[in-house]
Amino acid sequence: MTKTDSHPSFDFIRNIIAEDLSINKNEGRVVTRFPPEPNGYLHIGHAKSICLNFGIAEENRGVCHLRFDDTNPSKEDIEYIESIKADVKWLGFDWGRHLYYASDYFDRLYDYAVQLIKKGKAYVCSLSPEEIKEYRGTLTEPGKDSPYRSRSVEENLDLFERMRAGEFEDGSHILRAKIDMASPNLNMRDPAIYRIRRMSHHRTGDKWCVYPMYDFTHCLSDSIEGITHSICTLEFQDHRPLYDWVLDQLNVKCHPQQIEFARLNLSYTIMSKRKLAKLVESGAVFGWDDPRMPTICGLRRRGYTPNSIRDFCERIGVAKRDSTVDVALLEHCVRQDLNKHAPRVMCVLRPLRVVIENYPEDLVESLEAINNPEDPGMGSRKVPFSRVLYIEQEDFREDPPKKYFRLAPGREVRLRYAYYIKCIDMVKDGQTGEIIELRCTYDPETRGGGSPDKRKVKATLHWVSAAHSLRAEVRLYDHLFLKANPDELTDDGNFKTNLNPNSLQILTSCRVEPSLENALPGSLYQFERQGYFCVDTQDSSDKLLVFNRTVTLRDTWARIQKAMKNKPL
Repeated sequence: MTKTDSHPSFDFIRNIIAEDLSINKNEGRVVTRFPPEPNGYLHIGHAKSICLNFGIAEENRGVCHLRFDDTNPSKEDIEYIESIKADVKWLGFDWGRHLYYASDYFDRLYDYAVQLIKKGKAYVCSLSPEEIKEYRGTLTEPGKDSPYRSRSVEENLDLFERMRAGEFEDGSHILRAKIDMASPNLNMRDPAIYRIRRMSHHRTGDKWCVYPMYDFTHCLSDSIEGITHSICTLEFQDHRPLYDWVLDQLNVKCHPQQIEFARLNLSYTIMSKRKLAKLVESGAVFGWDDPRMPTICGLRRRGYTPNSIRDFCERIGVAKRDSTVDVALLEHCVRQDLNKHAPRVMCVLRPLRVVIENYPEDLVESLEAINNPEDPGMGSRKVPFSRVLYIEQEDFREDPPKKYFRLAPGREVRLRYAYYIKCIDMVKDGQTGEIIELRCTYDPETRGGGSPDKRKVKATLHWVSAAHSLRAEVRLYDHLFLKANPDELTDDGNFKTNLNPNSLQILTSCRVEPSLENALPGSLYQFERQGYFCVDTQDSSDKLLVFNRTVTLRDTWARIQKAMKNKPL
C-alpha cells in the first residue's frame, strides 16, 4: 500500500499494543481483524476501522484478518461480500491468505454451545419474543428468570438437537446463556446465543436451520483465529463482559483483548447502515454508489482517492469519546491529494459564446498549457484557440457591481494561456433579452497571457474553443443534508426531512477542451477555477463525457484552521 506523507501518531490503542509487545504478551504476536457483517455497503466510518486494524498490524509486522460475520442469512448477500472485498483492496490493504467467514466455524460454534449446556451455562427458552422482552427488565429494574431456566441439562440437549434438526418453527425456541437476570448490564441478562432461522445460507446452503448470534460468534471467531487485539467501536463496550464471559466459560486457549474506540461521526453525514438503506430504498439517492453517499463506493465514484481517505483517518486519530468531525477536513484531505496529482484542464460549465471580430476566421492556434504547476514533471499540452470561444456566463456582466473585475462592456481581461480580449458589443435574444453572444477584440501582442507594454488586467478567465470543444454533462454535488447533525429530530420525526433538495445539480450543456476526448472512467482532473472532477464510472461513454464534481477549490478547512490560530486566548 502507499503510505501517507506523515507517520501514524501514537494513540491509546497503539500504546496498549506497545506495552503488550514490551512484555512479550501473546509471544510478541499482533493479530487484528476487520469483521464486517455482509448486510450492506461499507461507508467512511468503516474506512476508519479498516485503516486502524490493518495499519496497526502492518506497523507491528503482524497480520490483519478480513472476516465476514455471516450469521444472519436473512440480510446477507454475495453482492455485499464482493463489494466489501473491493473496498478494502481499493483502500490499499491486503489480507493475503487471511480471508475468513464466521460460517466456516458453524460446526465448532454448535459444539461450543453444547459445551455450555453441559456445564449448566445455557438453556433452551420457549418464551415468545414479546415475553422475553417483558422478562428482561429495564435499566432501573432487574429482569425475571424465564420459567424454562431450570430445565435439566438432558432436556436442553434434547431440545437443542431438535432445534438443529428442524422440528420447531422460527421463534418458538432460542438457546440462551445462563448468566444473571439481575445484572445491571442488560447484555448479561441471559442473552440469546442461538436462534431458529429456516433460511438458506449463501455458503452453507440448507445445512443449518439454527444460527449463532453475533455476540456468541464474534468472540469465539476471534479466539479460533488467534486474534490478539479485538478492536471495535464504543457501542460494543457494554458487550465486553459477555465477550469475556463466553471465552472464560469455555476455557479457550486464546482469549483476545477487546479494546473499544470512538466511531467516526461526520457532519452533514448519516452513518447508520439502516438509514442509508432507507435513502436507497426510498429513491432519495440513486443507489449505494451515488456520489452523495458516504459509502466507500460512493466516495470512489465521486473521485475521492484511497490516499486522501487514509490521510483523513490518520488525521482524525483514535479517541475514547465520541465526537463529530467536520466534513471540511475530509474535503481538505482529498483537495490536498488531488492538488498534487490531478492534471489541470479547462471546462466551461455554463457556456456564453464569444466571437473575436479581429481574429482570422480560418486560423486555429495550438497554445501551450501547463498540466500541473505543482508537478513540472507532468509537462504540458496543446489547447486549440480559434475565433469563436465559450466562456462562463458568470464571467460577464453588462452592468458590473463594485469589485467585479471580470469581463464587462469596454473592459479587458486575460484568457488563460492565450490573449487579452476586450468586449466591444453584445447580442441579446430578441424575446427574452438574455445575452447570448459577446463581440470582442483581441491583442495579438499578448499571446501567452502577457502584455509587452505591461498594462494590467485584474481577471484571468478560462475558455474553450467552440469548434473544438466537446460537449459534456457535469454533476455538481453539495451536502446531502441541510443540517450538520442530520440525525436531529424534525417536527415529523423523520430524518429524511433534513435532506438537501439542492444536493445535486446536473448541467447538460458544458464544454470541455478536446484533450479529454479519450478520458477514462475514474480519471481525475482539476477544472481550472471550478474544482476537482472525476469521469463518472457508470454513465460516461464515448458518446457523452459525464463528470462528477469531487470537491470545490474553496478550502473551508484551511480557513477554519487559520481562524482558530488567530483567535485570541
